[in-house]
Amino acid sequence: MAEVDFPIAEVSRHAVREKSGPKGHISTLHLWWARRPLASSRAMLLGLLLPDPCDSLCPEDFKTAARMLLSRVQGKADSDEDLRKGLLKFIADFANWDLAANPKYLEVSRGLVKAAHGEEPPLVVDPFAGGGSIPLEALRLGCDTFASDLNPVACLILKVMLEDIPRYAPELADEVRRVGAEIKKQAEEELADLYPKDPDGATPIAYLWARTVRCEAPNCGAEIPLVRSLWLCKKPNRKRALRYTVQRPKDQPPQIQFEIFEPKTEKEVLSGTVSRAKASCVACGVVLAPDRVRAQLSTQRGGADVIFDKAGHRDCGARMLAIVRLKLGEAGRHYRLPTDRDYLTVKNAHQRQQNIVRDWERQGKPGLHPMPDEILPLMSGTFNVPIYGMNTWGDLFAARQKVALITWLRLLANSSGSRSELTGPLTLALSRMAMCGMSLTNWNAFAEKMQHTFGRQALPMVWDFAEVVPLASAPGSWGNAYELVAEVVDAWPNSPIGQSQLADATSHPLPDNGATVWFTDPPYYFAVPYADLSDFFFVWIKRALPEASLSVDPFDLSNPLTPKEQELCEMSHWDAARYPHKDKTFFEEGMATAFGEGRRVLGDEGVGCVVFAHKTTEGWEALLSGMIRGGWTITGSWPIATEMGSRLRARDSAALATSVHLVCRPRAEDAGVGDWAGVLRELPKRVGEWMERLQQEGVRGADLVFACIGPALEIFSQFETVEDAGGREIQLAEYLEKVWEVVGRTALESVLGTADAAARNGAAGALEEDARLTALFLWTLQSTNGEPAGSADDDSDGDDGADEEDDDDSGGFRNKSKGYTLIFDVVRRFAQPLGIELPKWEDRIIDIKKGVVRLLPVAERAKQLFGEDGAQAVAARLEKQAETGTNPLQGILFPDEAETVPIRRRGRRPVGEIADESLLRSPRQVTTLDRIHTAMLLQAGGRSNALRALLKTEQERGPEFHRLANALSALYPKGSEEKRLLDAMLLATPR
Repeated sequence: MAEVDFPIAEVSRHAVREKSGPKGHISTLHLWWARRPLASSRAMLLGLLLPDPCDSLCPEDFKTAARMLLSRVQGKADSDEDLRKGLLKFIADFANWDLAANPKYLEVSRGLVKAAHGEEPPLVVDPFAGGGSIPLEALRLGCDTFASDLNPVACLILKVMLEDIPRYAPELADEVRRVGAEIKKQAEEELADLYPKDPDGATPIAYLWARTVRCEAPNCGAEIPLVRSLWLCKKPNRKRALRYTVQRPKDQPPQIQFEIFEPKTEKEVLSGTVSRAKASCVACGVVLAPDRVRAQLSTQRGGADVIFDKAGHRDCGARMLAIVRLKLGEAGRHYRLPTDRDYLTVKNAHQRQQNIVRDWERQGKPGLHPMPDEILPLMSGTFNVPIYGMNTWGDLFAARQKVALITWLRLLANSSGSRSELTGPLTLALSRMAMCGMSLTNWNAFAEKMQHTFGRQALPMVWDFAEVVPLASAPGSWGNAYELVAEVVDAWPNSPIGQSQLADATSHPLPDNGATVWFTDPPYYFAVPYADLSDFFFVWIKRALPEASLSVDPFDLSNPLTPKEQELCEMSHWDAARYPHKDKTFFEEGMATAFGEGRRVLGDEGVGCVVFAHKTTEGWEALLSGMIRGGWTITGSWPIATEMGSRLRARDSAALATSVHLVCRPRAEDAGVGDWAGVLRELPKRVGEWMERLQQEGVRGADLVFACIGPALEIFSQFETVEDAGGREIQLAEYLEKVWEVVGRTALESVLGTADAAARNGAAGALEEDARLTALFLWTLQSTNGEPAGSADDDSDGDDGADEEDDDDSGGFRNKSKGYTLIFDVVRRFAQPLGIELPKWEDRIIDIKKGVVRLLPVAERAKQLFGEDGAQAVAARLEKQAETGTNPLQGILFPDEAETVPIRRRGRRPVGEIADESLLRSPRQVTTLDRIHTAMLLQAGGRSNALRALLKTEQERGPEFHRLANALSALYPKGSEEKRLLDAMLLATPR
């Protein structure tokens, strides 16, 4: 029996909106990376659990009950088709966070599930549960749920969400607030000397710090505060910033002094002193190289702590820049410069830290070291901080931060030790506070608050950081942490109690044939290093819960951190030395085993769903191969927009805005052998229909590409094997090559004309390779969420992905190149089947670096098209030679190049190396795209006479020029320079 259809567009809108984390949302309980939106999980579960009323096998009892239930929230549904539409509307409406706890909608949703499955609730199983969105939504719908994960941090989150909150709410929220307030009161007494109020009664809420290094220039030696930005507040009516002066005392190094001022314009605020790990001395102008910055900070164990001299005064190390405070009766944040009193409190914290360690050592070192001394791994591009001397997890915290957290650990143990239902929620609050109370947090000058480091899935270096006062009433404090936990408890409606367990997905603990739905979001190769990231939290959680089973690796008792040997990822991508066996094969074999386990625990009439949001074709192949080998057949594919276009990942590449939900069912034992020719005949029709449907739902570009893989796999995966006429078994990789070809051809036909039109009018078939490549490239870049994807001209200080040569404060992606980018593998998959040779077009319309293909902006083509003499010379010649011809610009364009140009080959040789030039040279022909780019550049240069002459000639030549120009205009993102030039050029076309 088929499951109900799916309202993609409506659910997508709710899922993206939810990413902002509304009050009481589960994302505010505790951080988990790449957590699926509750909206998409809830809606997808309903789609899986409810039968289609238009299916002939749909029970009449369900249809009768569904009509009655839906009438409580919408109009009557007389026909089966109306009932089907009503169910889809309900799924879409219930995806709205504002209705997620609405009693009427809860009653209807649970009634529909009960009507479909009887008195015994269906069991929903998620073996990669992570942040818990899927099992949590299963509980909301009244299902039984079993959630497991290999990671103990995820399992603690799952236990609190699925067991503690449903079992003890709503009283649990009151208890969290009561005990949380008691702990805060005790902490205020114990830590009053470390976080004192100001003499004027104001309350500090954050201390802003900078790491420092010494200028190594001769005759200088000034201390350089490593400051990324001098802004304190950027709010329109109350701007505040720092500025510095250089004092030059006799016989001493220059000294940098700061003051706080109110800038009237942006230009008044000077640039920071550090960029891409290079430190600029403001006293002498010398730039300290990154290796010297790293070397100096390494001697300071990262530089987050102050180093005091024997007299107790600050000597070097971290430097306090400003104190953020609240004044009684006055709105907003206020700022002041540090005083000796502020440094004295830090010195006291150092002394208390030493006392804590000394007391622990006196007791014979029982149990864990009070300071997290577990080793922090160096993982290029992910964990770069060890190269600055931060070698243990404890090194990420300044002394005062560690003392505060250790104090909270003790108070937490004393307050909740006898109340087991409080242990989990309050431990999560402590863990959340640790995320904010460390030395890799930024100060957000727009919002005037601390910004925790996990804005991306890495630990990047942060030069100037914000130390939150944990006693204050501000983001990152203890009060904020336990209140967020309580709000989640308040927001959760009454539901069944779930079950969670630490377990390996490749050896699932459930028996055979027990589950109704197997729904999961599996890991993707090396997309997120969950285990290593979660160690940040685990070192504090295991100190809060030393006796808990989650505090020990059940697979390796000698491992002091989270389990990693069994974690399904390609660890060699990050750290081949630690885990050489965890390669691509390890991941793919493990995924196949996990999918096989899913098939085993699912009942014969059950349904599965796998969420996938990776943009590499190899990631898709691994996933699909595992599903097919595990005994599944794909029966549906629903792309749901789950990401905001402004997120960090979207800034540097065509990151997917949607998560594709692949619906699958157990493959029949007698599936038989499929005919290869028949599969290929069905493929274009299925892909074409699906592309049309998805475009109507607003799905675009790369999202549309990957969403088409699901329906294409329906044809292939329904068989045990597929064979050609000679009996050769067709492998999945070969079939996927055909899928990419069909998707590419269908896309080209949609933007350049149908196959029939091409034959008659010379559209897609007649246009040259560069035109097809450009059109396909731009088509793939279209974004479902409305943002132009793949832009490489973003100079923002984003936090998404340090390159190998940059250990910047944010690890920010700073690709100064203009243009648009796609992953090379995606471009290659499209190009090869369509006869497009990428090497031939490198340095002409694209360039390729580090596995990324960049489409050259038109402006970058000016020199190659016009030569050293520029557009003016070409325009002058064109105005004189306005006659028509087979190619009116042949002989005018590319004047600085030889008659023939080398074609690059890819293979074992490095990119760009020429093999046998006598065999690899091709005439430089002027293409339709070259002529369009020429016209755009003439438009940009104001050469209207030459432009009109060229356009008139192209009109007389045929339709190719204007057909391609109109197609490209529709494909370039709104607001782009290329679209502006194309539209202006087309308006100048003679009528």
